[in-house]
Amino acid sequence: MTAKLNTCGYIVWWYREPKMSCFSGDPNFCPECGNVLPLPVLHDTITCPRCDFTIPVLEFSSQKVTSTVIFNPLELSTLTVEDDDSELKGAVIDRRCSRCNKEGMVYHTRQMRSADEGQTVFFTCIHCRYQEKEDS
Repeated sequence: MTAKLNTCGYIVWWYREPKMSCFSGDPNFCPECGNVLPLPVLHDTITCPRCDFTIPVLEFSSQKVTSTVIFNPLELSTLTVEDDDSELKGAVIDRRCSRCNKEGMVYHTRQMRSADEGQTVFFTCIHCRYQEKEDS
């Protein structure tokens, strides 16, 4: 294994011929081609699947990986909201009702026909609750 500074001033490790690269930044990416490096398995080296760049696993020993999961509060969840106007849930769009001629309808979509055909859009007027459907 040999190390050398590349043209950008970064240390490049190689087992084969030396390669020069200007990729830098996150050590989880290959410094030669920029591809995501695979996770270390049972070998002493990590090899890029795209360009065969090889780096020792010990280079990653100082890395600390942390992750955090943040859940939405239960009271803000739309699944817990019980409302008598369930037909009026959804985004209000600028569509004119053909019955009362007022602007503003909510919509929802449903796959009513086979999967290779478009979905059906159901519109409900927020003023008179008239319902329309449109096959897209």
